[in-house]
Amino acid sequence: MSATTIDTLGPADVDAAVERLAGHVRRTPLLPGLGAAGRRRSECALLLKAEHLQHSGSFKVRGAANAVLALGADRIVTGSSGNHGIALARLAAPLGVEVTVVMAAGASPAKAALIRALGGRIVSVPGGVAERDQRALELAREGGAVFVPSSDHELVIAGQGTVGAEILAEVPDVETVYVPTGGGGLLAGVCLSAHGHRVRVVGVEPAATPRYARSLAAGRPVRLAPSETVADGLRAQQPGAVTFPVIRDRVDDLIAVSDAEILAAAAFLRRRGIEAEPSGAVALAGALRAGRGAGRAVAIVSGGNTTAALTAAATTEPYPEEIS
Repeated sequence: MSATTIDTLGPADVDAAVERLAGHVRRTPLLPGLGAAGRRRSECALLLKAEHLQHSGSFKVRGAANAVLALGADRIVTGSSGNHGIALARLAAPLGVEVTVVMAAGASPAKAALIRALGGRIVSVPGGVAERDQRALELAREGGAVFVPSSDHELVIAGQGTVGAEILAEVPDVETVYVPTGGGGLLAGVCLSAHGHRVRVVGVEPAATPRYARSLAAGRPVRLAPSETVADGLRAQQPGAVTFPVIRDRVDDLIAVSDAEILAAAAFLRRRGIEAEPSGAVALAGALRAGRGAGRAVAIVSGGNTTAALTAAATTEPYPEEIS
């Protein structure tokens, strides 16, 4: 990682997020993955970081909470495929913060319904993620609100980096971490937390949206056309201005996985009692494609907001665990 990146956003930001988020996010467990049958967790070649058990059903609450707690804004606008919006709405309402979530065509209706149930306002726009985020930025400027993007924000990235910090604290000898990659906030955060550690960080993208692989090959952020993938949370069209240099300077590899591989990984998880949404199974799909290898590895199960889980959440008490 270059000195320039470290000077602007680095491991110290993740450390600050760890302290800020204490008591506000769950320290999620590492579950047995490959090689689990009849073996202790410590003997497994691949472990699963269970972010599907996180508050609001995904890792997104880490970045959202870090931003909400640090900024102290009373009005927030974001663009989201769903999980970031869910996290912001869940966090903001108990604090009296107004949240508007802009969602693009093809976004999950169940995720939109939960955002509304949590008190958030939904604005729908045609087009893809780029159009969504542009409209969110315009709404924030027009209304004097704070724009908190789903990935490309220093506080969001640092918050997501706490996932990597927990992995490295619990498994200091881990050799590879597989990270699902859409907008790149989680991958950039894990890259920051991995600085100074001898661990390979591997981003896993849906084959339909290889924006980081193409951008790194081009040496600059490349914008892709809107695309379709079963991993609805990973449809970002281009790397962010903050995430791109972090990932460029630190990521070790990028893997592309097909929708069939993603669905197979989700089925693999279900057989082990883990209900992950397709986006949440992408890192495991990358690990399965790469092969087990001889070393210790962790795949991040980034979310469990399946349609059934979202429907159940929308009909229950919205704020069971408020931020104080």
